[in-house]
Amino acid sequence: MQTTSRTGFRAFLFDVFRWNIQGGFGLQFFRLLLLAGIGVGIYAYSFQARYGLATSGMNDIVSWGLYISNFTFLVGVAAAAVMLILPAYVFHDPGFHRVVIIGEGVAVGALIMCLTFIMADLGGPLQAWHLIPGIGLFNFPSSILAWDVLVINGYLLLNAFVPMYILYNHYHGRPADEKKYRPFVFLSIFWAFSIHMITAFLYEGLPARPFWNNPLMGPRFLASAFAAGPALITLILAVIHNVTSYKIERQVFNKLRLIIVISAIINLIMLFSEIFKEFYFTTHHSISAVYLFFGLDGHDALVPWIWTSIALNIFATLVLAINPGKNNPRVLLPAAGLLFIAIWMEKGIGLIVPGLIPSPLGEVVDYLPSWVELSVTLGVLCLGISVVTFLIRAALIIEQRYEQNN
Repeated sequence: MQTTSRTGFRAFLFDVFRWNIQGGFGLQFFRLLLLAGIGVGIYAYSFQARYGLATSGMNDIVSWGLYISNFTFLVGVAAAAVMLILPAYVFHDPGFHRVVIIGEGVAVGALIMCLTFIMADLGGPLQAWHLIPGIGLFNFPSSILAWDVLVINGYLLLNAFVPMYILYNHYHGRPADEKKYRPFVFLSIFWAFSIHMITAFLYEGLPARPFWNNPLMGPRFLASAFAAGPALITLILAVIHNVTSYKIERQVFNKLRLIIVISAIINLIMLFSEIFKEFYFTTHHSISAVYLFFGLDGHDALVPWIWTSIALNIFATLVLAINPGKNNPRVLLPAAGLLFIAIWMEKGIGLIVPGLIPSPLGEVVDYLPSWVELSVTLGVLCLGISVVTFLIRAALIIEQRYEQNN
């Protein structure tokens, strides 16, 4: 029996890899582009590992840059998988049940990118041992960073092994035993909220950084995540619907639109609440916000960035809320893409860099990512997209065969 089980699992892994090696010219060309991007990232990272973080655009004042900005944003993308899990498993929505495994694949790719960005921000691979429980100086439970390491890796395991168990059973033509995996599904719902809240606590708990020392940080992280994440999943589902034989029900897109709209409106309300707090009575604690929105001492690199983000955010939210095309994909999909980009701009560089400027000594600088940071970021993004493509392609093939045979 054990030999048969091992053989069955070996066959499952073999077919998953075989399906991903196969494919049309367009898919293979896309993968070659991703591999080229990963190669560029590896070369840039080898340069950084050799010469240190001095090769980046970061400095003594702006010690967190493009890596941590993308990490913060992608934690939200990973957490957004819960917006598919809740309707599928709590409200038993059959449309969401068919696509929930796609959302979990996106979460796995996003979490791998998060962890890779953390590794890149450490400067070199030898520093990673500090993050390993029992080996490094983990400082658990006093360190919020230690909590973040645990919840992110825990959420990655939940989103990897639960879908793998389901797909493995569907691969063999049998239904997965819900009694075995359902408790882990509900655990992942709680875990999804925790990864973003604890990441927010990393910033919120720094009293010397008033721009981050904001009680709305955690709730706003969740609102922006539940807008940007489903927006990205909507785009991915649209691609799957158009280029594969795995068709997505129109009701799924409309329900995702409602989730995005509600979350985006809540995010905007909290954004304007923060702006009111910063500028109605301007104090020395508002200097970081002044730098972000209007510039400070001639340093205004982020001013066009944040105003463009807010404009795109408002425009995309209005389009998705008013729905002028009556669920026309040519209207809704560009709006979802713009909202995703707007939240990435505001929640990435627009959140991290201003929190570090000015320094506690009042120093003001402009931060500009170096070619090393940009190249490593490109490589990490290509790695994440490759993982998502790999997982989703195998999942779609297995699910289609299971649906046809049952």
